[in-house]
Amino acid sequence: MPSVSRSTDPRINVIGTGYLGATHAVCMAELGFDVIGVDIDADRIRRLSGGEVPFYEPGLEALLRKNLEAGRLTFSGSLAEAVDQADVHFICVGTPQRHDSGAADLRHVDAAVSGLIAAGLGPADLVVGKSTVPTGTATRLAAKLAAGAPGAELAWSPEFLREGFAVDDTLRPDRLVFGVAPGGTAERRLRTIYARTIDDGTPVVVTDHTTAELVKVAANAFLATKISFINAMAEVCEAAGGDVVELASALAHDARIGHRFLQAGIGFGGGCLPKDIRAFQARADELGVGRALAFLSEVDAVNARALTRAVALAREALGGSPTNRVVGALGAAFKPNSDDIRDSPALAVAETLRRAGAHVSVYDPAAVVNARACYPNLRFTDSVVSAVAGAEVVLLLTEWHEFRELDPAVLRPHVARPVVIDGRGALDPGRWRAAGWTYRALGRPQR
Repeated sequence: MPSVSRSTDPRINVIGTGYLGATHAVCMAELGFDVIGVDIDADRIRRLSGGEVPFYEPGLEALLRKNLEAGRLTFSGSLAEAVDQADVHFICVGTPQRHDSGAADLRHVDAAVSGLIAAGLGPADLVVGKSTVPTGTATRLAAKLAAGAPGAELAWSPEFLREGFAVDDTLRPDRLVFGVAPGGTAERRLRTIYARTIDDGTPVVVTDHTTAELVKVAANAFLATKISFINAMAEVCEAAGGDVVELASALAHDARIGHRFLQAGIGFGGGCLPKDIRAFQARADELGVGRALAFLSEVDAVNARALTRAVALAREALGGSPTNRVVGALGAAFKPNSDDIRDSPALAVAETLRRAGAHVSVYDPAAVVNARACYPNLRFTDSVVSAVAGAEVVLLLTEWHEFRELDPAVLRPHVARPVVIDGRGALDPGRWRAAGWTYRALGRPQR
């Protein structure tokens, strides 16, 4: 991709080089800009500077190395250095759930803005928030900037990345949201940064700070609700004798509903949906409209019940007691094409069975290192075969392509009992049953 003029192009600083920040920095460089990524984590800066992505994301490492070699991308531990080099500053730091409540912890966001001001943010600089924050955050930060760095502008442009597809979602997003204050230059400058993306047909929504913040949390709340809805239907199907897969298929023909996020299973996890719906509820309570989002408590509860129902299926398959029984667990990441184990339903199921006395062996194509560090009492293996060796029940907990394509006939001789619990609705029941397996799944009849 040809480079553009360095004298007129925005020079970009990305604060925070975790999943969001590293991806954003690399992709901005891929679009032709000079980019510096900043983080207080020295090891992360070292690894990124050496061309190594510190997490699993398909396609990202190749782009990282390409743009390092091209000289468009650098990383630093000095925010002052970044402020000196750049005039557009993206805030991409984490907003985890607070330990004492469901609210978002905004310390890193506040520290980023304070650091920019202390580093000498210029009057012509633009600060762009991409972190997921409660509504009202941008208004507060804009006032902070006005007091500490007069003339600098603040925009809020939330990210909508899917782990496993983050490069494509950054370079070819399904929409861009620009939350800007009236009368400033932020919209024009953002359109300059995203000119290629806009020219390729990506729609742009220009709105105020508050609405831009709400777009992100509302989107995540909607997706979480859709997942919990189909899992609630799975509960009904189990009680009534229906088939949730056939139900979802029929629902999906309605264009108003669609098929995405209508796969019943052990629920959602990761670093976004769980914490974001809780933070959304907490902020609604602060605003005095908590009842408007009261349904999100049940969304969260349905999600938790999906885990317990999967464990109950495993207990049933083991004759009621997991004690000293051998269990093979396929999957540790919260979703495929990721090594993210935050709030992973897969690991929650595996650990619950271990605590109940089972001997649980886990295999995941990418997340074993992260999982082992957080769940040292589980046994982790380097292959499907070693994970299921001698198992009396096998659980599919993350729907990796490798697991979807397993040959049940080849796998059968390695297990003690051919029983599989499909926690993601990813397997072909007919194929597994034809190979002699007992197939069970949430919301599906045992035929």
